[in-house]
Amino acid sequence: MEHITLLIGIVIVTALVFDFTNGFHDTANAMATTISTGAMKPKAAVAMSAVLNLAGAFISVEVAKTISKGLIDEGAGIQPEVILAALVGAITWNMLTWLAGLPSSSSHALMGGLLGAAVASMGIGAVNGDVVVTKVLIPALAAPLVAGLAAWGATRLTYRLTRNVSEEQAGKGYRAGQITSAALVSLAHGTNDAQKTMGVITLALIAGGALAPDAGPPMWVVVSAGVAIALGTYLGGWRIIRTLGKGLTDIHPPQGFSAQTSAAVTILASSHLGFSLSTTHTCSGAVMGAGMGRKGGTVRWGTAGRMLAAWGITVPAAGLVAGGAALLAERGNVGVTVVAVLGVLVNGAIWLASRRQPVDHTNVNDMPEDSAPGSRSDAQDAGVVAAAMSAVAPPPAGTVPEQHGAQDEESEHARTKASVSGA
Repeated sequence: MEHITLLIGIVIVTALVFDFTNGFHDTANAMATTISTGAMKPKAAVAMSAVLNLAGAFISVEVAKTISKGLIDEGAGIQPEVILAALVGAITWNMLTWLAGLPSSSSHALMGGLLGAAVASMGIGAVNGDVVVTKVLIPALAAPLVAGLAAWGATRLTYRLTRNVSEEQAGKGYRAGQITSAALVSLAHGTNDAQKTMGVITLALIAGGALAPDAGPPMWVVVSAGVAIALGTYLGGWRIIRTLGKGLTDIHPPQGFSAQTSAAVTILASSHLGFSLSTTHTCSGAVMGAGMGRKGGTVRWGTAGRMLAAWGITVPAAGLVAGGAALLAERGNVGVTVVAVLGVLVNGAIWLASRRQPVDHTNVNDMPEDSAPGSRSDAQDAGVVAAAMSAVAPPPAGTVPEQHGAQDEESEHARTKASVSGA
């Protein structure tokens, strides 16, 4: 830990803050379906996920090497203040999408922040385009499709295997499977996402001369990144858990098991290959695939459309914020101070806005069956949904009534189950 200057120390702390936000932003990936179906109580679910996130951080460092060595050309001379700007952009986008309850990608927010800050500071030549395409963009497109198709097939198979078993008995049988598959997703999330912070810290240490250019992440970096993401996971990203567990489709235990297992296999395979994919994209794709895999099941495409729109603008949005921050940070100590202060103020304001209509383990399963205001008489639930989604776009006219009219019986069953299994 020699030659760690004050600036590099600030970058390390900021990277761990990003890791913390990554934890609570992405808890839904592992636990949304498990909580929404009642397989586990909310607090127990996030506690288990946190422990396994920590364990997963020690499995591999291949993704960390992609971040620290492959994405940005080390020869371009990236500076610690540029990395700080990238992290501020990523954290800000994470907080905004968390406030809206949208399961967007923390990974792509970080990628966008790094790319935007690097281009603003050093030009487009600082980016290794082939690495971006092969290890980031292609996995971003392929992972949700692969996980979605796998979850669709697995859901069809599970319902076929249990076609002569009552729904109540099948649900009890799949509860243990859901817990096991959720644990596997949590382990996979720690393996893939904690490494991204390890990679950023390693990149900062290399940029500051504290590590050799070809060095991997030191053990203290691995430990601190694992602890930070685990703490964030334990807090529970309740807003996004609500959207992914209740707002995207009606998930039954066999679907939850199929979605989580498909997502975990996809994430673990990608981590082994060093692909920096989005666990959010993967798990969301699996949930949609599971939703379509059950006979009579549907996806709420209004919610899915807002989620996909957030996916599309994550990289450029985080990149623009990070690019502006990089231009400020390069002006010396004053610029770095301004970036840090603005980052604290903006993200503090986002957190204060979230306190107006808090979501926690006591009301995480209160999402109305349809995501448009006015779909139910419960004004409080409608207000929560409107607040969460107003930052993006209203649902297309006519979408919700068509879905609701086709699934009155299914929605009634889901509401009854939610009232029994909710925290």
